[in-house]
Amino acid sequence: MKAATRSYHQGARAESAEATGRRIIEAFLARLMDQWFDEITLDRVAEDAGVTVQTVVRRFGGKEGLLASAVTIFAERVRAQRAAPPGDIDRLVENLLADYENTGDAVMRLLALEQRHPTLEPVLELGRGEHRQWVSSGFAALLRGLEPPVRQRALDALVIVTDVYTWKLLRRDLGRSVRETSATLKNLIQAIIAQTSTTQ
Repeated sequence: MKAATRSYHQGARAESAEATGRRIIEAFLARLMDQWFDEITLDRVAEDAGVTVQTVVRRFGGKEGLLASAVTIFAERVRAQRAAPPGDIDRLVENLLADYENTGDAVMRLLALEQRHPTLEPVLELGRGEHRQWVSSGFAALLRGLEPPVRQRALDALVIVTDVYTWKLLRRDLGRSVRETSATLKNLIQAIIAQTSTTQ
């Protein structure tokens, strides 16, 4: 009986600790969506999560450790948001833009700080790899059968067209609407595919 009780309490403590960790990460991610990384403080994150700074430090070791843990959850959300049937250009672009409308400004802030904060480099490299993989999977049917050099050039072009910098140029710098941005991306994607098919 004592062993069962002890096991129950240990399980409850583990669940509580997991819930606390998740709450801290959510608080950090919420700050990251609105603030520059170097302006986020552990004090604010702890306050938002309803814990002490010591709890944050004990669990994550500091802001860098918190970022490393948060990026996993962030990446899962991006994948879920972008998920679309391979080859369905309309859905691929719509889901991509929905992701960028939610996370694009935060990602641009992180990119702007990359050279000043080496701790951001692996996080952003992960993002670049995830984006290329998304393009490769989403447009696989459209690139199937191409010679390797041709496929690589087409993939590079699609990565550029769907990159967050392209979104930022259209939405923030040029002030285009989501609908206009969507139309532009689809036109560019179709042009790349058409050009690739004629040069194969």
